[in-house]
Amino acid sequence: MIDLFDKLAFNVIRFEQTSFEKGGKQLLIVQANQAMLSLLGYRAAELSGMPLAQVFSAPDLPLTDIEQISARASAFKAELITQEHNKIQVLAMLSYWPAAAGAQPGYILLAQEWPGQIVSKQNSVRPYRDAGHSILQCREVESALAESEERFRQMAEMTGEWLWEQDYQGYYIYSSIAVKQILGFKQDEVIGKHYTELLTPQDKVSQQHYAASRQPFYALTNHYRHKDGHLVLTESTGLPILSADGKLLKWRGADRDITARQHFQEALIESEKRIRLIIESSISAIVLMDSYGLITDWNQQAEKMFGWSRNEAIGKRLDELIIPVRFRQSHRQGLQRFLHGGSSPILNRQIEQTALRRDGSEFPVELSISPLKLDNAYIFSGFVHDITLRKKAEQEIRQAQVNLAITQNEIKIAQQIQASLLPSAPIHTEHVQVTGYCLPADQVGGDYFDYFFRSDNCLDMIIADVSGHSIGPSLFMVETRSAIRAQARSAATPAEMLMLLNRFLYQDLTNAGFFLSLFYLQYDSEMQQIRYANAGHPPPLVTNALKSDCAHLDADGLLLGVQEQVVFEEKSIHLSVGDLILFYTDGLTEAENAHGEFFGLERVRDIVRQSADQAPQAIIDALMQQLKQFRQNEKLVDDVTLMVFKRVS
Repeated sequence: MIDLFDKLAFNVIRFEQTSFEKGGKQLLIVQANQAMLSLLGYRAAELSGMPLAQVFSAPDLPLTDIEQISARASAFKAELITQEHNKIQVLAMLSYWPAAAGAQPGYILLAQEWPGQIVSKQNSVRPYRDAGHSILQCREVESALAESEERFRQMAEMTGEWLWEQDYQGYYIYSSIAVKQILGFKQDEVIGKHYTELLTPQDKVSQQHYAASRQPFYALTNHYRHKDGHLVLTESTGLPILSADGKLLKWRGADRDITARQHFQEALIESEKRIRLIIESSISAIVLMDSYGLITDWNQQAEKMFGWSRNEAIGKRLDELIIPVRFRQSHRQGLQRFLHGGSSPILNRQIEQTALRRDGSEFPVELSISPLKLDNAYIFSGFVHDITLRKKAEQEIRQAQVNLAITQNEIKIAQQIQASLLPSAPIHTEHVQVTGYCLPADQVGGDYFDYFFRSDNCLDMIIADVSGHSIGPSLFMVETRSAIRAQARSAATPAEMLMLLNRFLYQDLTNAGFFLSLFYLQYDSEMQQIRYANAGHPPPLVTNALKSDCAHLDADGLLLGVQEQVVFEEKSIHLSVGDLILFYTDGLTEAENAHGEFFGLERVRDIVRQSADQAPQAIIDALMQQLKQFRQNEKLVDDVTLMVFKRVS
């Protein structure tokens, strides 16, 4: 249109209507061609934005209502007012100016000087011109504008806009070919249809009033149904065309397909919602900071962690909000180094730092910081996790490891002590063989066995079991052994030894909540006889070499530590060559397999009978091998202790 203005010899002004907040309207000049600028004496910048009424006047023509002006379909007399306030009579014509894509539609004013004198402040006179020639020139301008409008239609169709016209009732009387591209209909399929026929049901009711309205609409979103059935969204602009008497003649407008743009915007909004939901549901505090060190985002977990609400945090300096004072200078220097050099040792990896809460308390955090460059600026996203509980657990683990090391060292010492208290080697003489074995459930146990010669002809054998296992019971075993060995030179019998031990250990066992079972046996090699007494211990098995049978060596007697004064029964029997005695603790017979079955005394008897002719160590090995196969588990519930005595001559 600018080229057209400059080529035409007549005067042209383009103007638009502007509405005010209080309901008023005004026509403002958009541009004028060079001929008009020369005639009026204005520069282009001075005229642009000026009210039309300041340079143009016409009888009975309101210059505030574009609808009434547009009704003038033919030329009429008017006046132009120059910058020097001179008035020039002109023959004027108005024409609709269709909007380019994205612009507001308007109107143009064409003016040709009218034959006659020019009325001015100085009453100067200007020669008349031929009126017929002026009217002819105006018609040429109108023709040129029509040609320009057609070019505009062609250009608009090339850009994909659907141009249309509707009659005053809303029926299409013109459609550009772009309707095929947008809605899938041919031009002749659209012409004659009411505009609501193409709309979806949701828009038919809400937009029914536009057909009878005389108000223009801009950027109205329409929901159309494509010929193949899918939804099409357009951005529609429409302008009513009125007659001289204000009657609605038709509508003229354009639709632009915004389906893809709308779907993209909706997808973008949905994506932003999902991202926001992820940020807000994160178990880590998420903090965003710009290159100036100011907080730009702050999720709910950050509110809980640091004590500042989102509104309070955004816009504040991050270092002043959550970084302890002693680290702030280092933070600022590191930020500046990165912005100037582009590298930082703390970015894109997990690090541990100390953070600051609103109440001034400090706590350990694990964070990862990632930079993102947008245009010429950076944003930094930080994921912060409170590791107070983890640090506490790590400290507890370290302390537990120290305590475990101390305990293991103590247990090792206890094992060494306990091992040193057991007999150092089996007894092998020309008359007897004795050996023992102890397998504790823990590193140290509460079982105990011992054998020693009280005299040349008297051999003492003891097996005992303190309730429970581990360190406590093992200490009582040490105490018991010490008491027994202290009486090794005396002439005490098995029953007397049990009475002495009960009185000695009673107070300690009672205070600790333990009790002790013990079987005491003495063998007299001259008499080939044994004497024994029992303090609640499982009775040993004695196997006769001739009868190949197992009998119990039992005698009445309470556990040690139950009563302070106890009398223990003592018995004696004669042993033949080949007879053997198996001492054991209940950890052997009460051992369970995966099905909850006990190893049992009958299984022990069978093994002893089958291996009775073997040496004591071979008998112990056979028992332990069968026990291992029975349990199928290396972990013991209770200590297992065995001791075998055999008369060989």
